[in-house]
Amino acid sequence: MRQKEISLNIQPLNQESKEKDDELDDHIGSSAETPLRADAFDMDDEVKIDKIETHFREIMTILGLDLTDDSLSGTPRRVAKMYVKEAFSGLNPKNRPNARLFENKYNYDQMLVEKEITFFSHCEHHFVPIYGKAHVAYFSSGKVIGLSKINRIVQYFAKRPQVQERLTVQIGKELERVLKTEDVGVVIDANHMCVASRGVGDTNSKTGTAYFSGKFKDENIKREFLNYINSK
Repeated sequence: MRQKEISLNIQPLNQESKEKDDELDDHIGSSAETPLRADAFDMDDEVKIDKIETHFREIMTILGLDLTDDSLSGTPRRVAKMYVKEAFSGLNPKNRPNARLFENKYNYDQMLVEKEITFFSHCEHHFVPIYGKAHVAYFSSGKVIGLSKINRIVQYFAKRPQVQERLTVQIGKELERVLKTEDVGVVIDANHMCVASRGVGDTNSKTGTAYFSGKFKDENIKREFLNYINSK
């Protein structure tokens, strides 16, 4: 089948365009809540997949790729399913982890730390990966949570277009809500492919963010947490 020819009118990049591109590279965060429209979940997932497949097929065509090639023919569908079912599944509230609480029968009143939780996310400015480690700690207010649920909370908020600052705050506030405690610490250390694979092309830098509430604002407790996550 002969593909429809696409004519692109490409103009030289002027100074104003360069300045706009530079502004677009600035990583600006809007709020602690993920920006979502009110009708974000009115559309069924399968319909979303169909629509994304159509649009991604058009993007690939514009790029000049031959979608009749065996290796590329299924890519639009694969990308659409990945976006809805995997990479951005954390956008849908129905996927929010149901974290069951248990009585703190051991009367454990010290800091509980789970460190080096691996996560994968996507930068909302360029839709390229952010990946790294999350370190989480809390003091029980009488209830505890299964350790795997902490991982699931991290993954839930990571699986959406993100900025690292928002991700850190969302994890911290969700743990406060679920655990019914004001004493939560979250530290995230991450690599940003929007920095490493494009733009400045720096493959060595990492970004660190932190969220401290309640007891974790005390310098001694904060230091204890940071020393623990930095220990081998």
